Amino acid sequence: MKIILCTWGSLCESGIISAAERLGYNLITFTQSYTDVDYDKNYFTSLVSFISANTDASCVFSINYIPIISRACKPFKIPYISLNADCPCSTLYSKTLEYPHNRVFLFDRLQAEKFMPVNPENIHHIPLATDVEYWHSISLSKDDISIFNCDVSFVGSLYTEKCQYNRIENKLPQIMKGYVDGLIIAQQNVYGYYFIEDSITEEWAREFQKYAELSLPAEDYEDDIRAIIADNYLGYKCTEQERINTLRAISNYFNIDLWTASDASMLPNVNVRGVADSSTMMPKIFKCSKININITNRAIRSGIPLRVLDIMGCGGFIISNYQPELTEYFVPDKEIVLYDSIPDLLSKIDHYLKHDNERIQIAQNGYEKVKKLHTYDNRLAQILEIAQLT
Repeated sequence: MKIILCTWGSLCESGIISAAERLGYNLITFTQSYTDVDYDKNYFTSLVSFISANTDASCVFSINYIPIISRACKPFKIPYISLNADCPCSTLYSKTLEYPHNRVFLFDRLQAEKFMPVNPENIHHIPLATDVEYWHSISLSKDDISIFNCDVSFVGSLYTEKCQYNRIENKLPQIMKGYVDGLIIAQQNVYGYYFIEDSITEEWAREFQKYAELSLPAEDYEDDIRAIIADNYLGYKCTEQERINTLRAISNYFNIDLWTASDASMLPNVNVRGVADSSTMMPKIFKCSKININITNRAIRSGIPLRVLDIMGCGGFIISNYQPELTEYFVPDKEIVLYDSIPDLLSKIDHYLKHDNERIQIAQNGYEKVKKLHTYDNRLAQILEIAQLT
């Protein structure tokens, strides 16, 4: 089978490339960068020429749904497969999503259920994957163990630099700001159900839109303003506050290392270690930390974040906030540990720092599960089978 992979720098691309090689597929890459996900004449023309020169390809593949790729595939009626690693993903609102040659795979089941009516036969739910073989190749030296060994760690953004809400917060009327503050406080206390979008009306969202200076979507995009505001403004703010509050609570009782590019000055008791390179440093942190913490972006309604699979694929022990799909694919307290409140998290950190054998066994069980079921080899084969290309 010949596959055209359109690359743009996603961390998942190397896993797909390695899996295709191991599975014996002929994968060729289109590496040109686009300046616009919808309309870039040079990119579109080049991709059309590339597909035309490879008409024996079975499909075109990318990480995340990219409308301009779907447009380029349309004249050839060649299947366009996308595996979405981002949630939320604004390109899913493009009306090109309805094209019959699309095969779209979303890792968040609730996100998939939302968009399935647009293209019922061709939008699917599937978990993400991790590159176990690559993580296994990252060995630890004595210096690595000395540098990265810690009791508790978190790798990732605090969302302070990503949160668009922070730019407009002071523009909002007090009654609107107060409502947002209350929503965010309430949402932080509920795990497994994201109710922010359900708690704002269309009228409220349109009023918020004025202060956010949000332009109307392009004509070929669906206008779902409630979802856009709930995910990209309020959801990000909730994630920011939850990560800060959770890490602060941990640091009051335990030693915790934070690897981030975000401003962490509000966390004086946290050991801020700087940025961790995803391909070399990150796996060493996952391997050396006694406990790895996952705090999911609130816009991910039910799905399993990539961080969780990568930690487990490195053989690391993880305590994660509760996500509905985690309990579908993993056995709590046997393969992964979940928390449903900050007091619960603190109690479990304390327990597993004191019980090494339990912690090590759970990490091993989780590693064996992802090695068996959640590698890129598994996932790529499943995707191609669902897309009816095998």
